Amino acid sequence: MHKIQFSGSRPVIAEVAEPIPGPGQLLVRTELVGVHVGLLRMLQRGDGGPDGGEIVGSVVAAGPDLPDWVGKRVGGVVFEGAYGEYALAMPQLVSEIPAGVSAADALTLVRGGVIALGLLRTACFTAGESVLVTGAASGVGHLAVQLAATLGASRVIAAVSTGDKADFLRECGADGVVTYDETWTEKVDIVLDGVGADMVQRGVETLAPHGRLIAFSAYGGSVDANTLLGELKTVTGFSIGLLSRTRTDLLDAWRAELWELLAAGRIRPRHTVFPPAEMAAAIDLVATRRNLGRVAVRLAG
Repeated sequence: MHKIQFSGSRPVIAEVAEPIPGPGQLLVRTELVGVHVGLLRMLQRGDGGPDGGEIVGSVVAAGPDLPDWVGKRVGGVVFEGAYGEYALAMPQLVSEIPAGVSAADALTLVRGGVIALGLLRTACFTAGESVLVTGAASGVGHLAVQLAATLGASRVIAAVSTGDKADFLRECGADGVVTYDETWTEKVDIVLDGVGADMVQRGVETLAPHGRLIAFSAYGGSVDANTLLGELKTVTGFSIGLLSRTRTDLLDAWRAELWELLAAGRIRPRHTVFPPAEMAAAIDLVATRRNLGRVAVRLAG
């Protein structure tokens, strides 16, 4: 089978053996694979670590204990081998995709959408509250903007690196767009921060009294506790990885809600899909933060 491998930071298409599923494993013929920040970090380290990621595809074989999965179209996460025509998946980390949902929409929602909705649920969002989303044009961010808007936010502010993303974000439902080099004067009830570093404290300072910031960036950040006390602000971390191991019931409920919102036309995932030969261009789009929505590579039709 063909597989995109990484020699240093350069992707190459190689011919490798097709994996064979054992007990507790599914063999998925991959339609699309996402290009994500974790891959960028792996390439920057140059350590050739496990090439995991989100995939969408069809189960073509399964371990002897999982015969009912064969033939299902699924999406989810694999820990390695994501960039091959076939990948081994665990049933706990994938879910069935409803009929009629495109591969690109499914890939955008099956993890990024669950994170975006989970962030709002973790923030105890209620209709009528205001929301600011950092990294708003990303795969997760643009869905968080859409979900906040469609679920009844009084105002949604999208924070991005450059102003040329403003039209895209207004189409996603943002009422206002700010850049990181601007002074933010508007106070909001909820901040969803996917950028990290100095943006965490900046988000706290943007919160209104009783405001909540949900931090989900892998880049960390620190908070001055004194800026939380006087106005009863809170900061909460969010980990989709932990929930995948401990609260699959929550993820299933959020995913079902996303499929309903998609079918009703209340959310519209945005994505850019590249052929395998243009993997380098897909990586560059994400690395330079020029992507609008999810970035993916098509491995099979």
